[in-house]
Amino acid sequence: MIPAIGSSSIQAAQAAPTLSPSGLGATGSAQEPSFKNLLLEGLDQVNAMQTEADQAVEQLITGGDVNPAEVMTAFKKAEISFRMMMQMRNKLVQAYQEIRDIRV
Repeated sequence: MIPAIGSSSIQAAQAAPTLSPSGLGATGSAQEPSFKNLLLEGLDQVNAMQTEADQAVEQLITGGDVNPAEVMTAFKKAEISFRMMMQMRNKLVQAYQEIRDIRV
């Protein structure tokens, strides 16, 4: 099973300062979403897909009225979205490490 993203990791990400053209710690305007908000929305969507897939699998196992094809589709969607989020995280970490290694 794919591990669910915990609320503690989401809260830790929410506490992180954001970068904006005007400086550190500034909040984004309502018209222009911040990078942090986009990431948090993506995490929420991935978590929702995982929860939905877990519920579908649970209903299938307990004999609920669900289509096995829909359960498999929900599971695969959750798996693919989780893998994509992990790849995005890996790319962000890689970019951070490259920026950190730049000599000034």
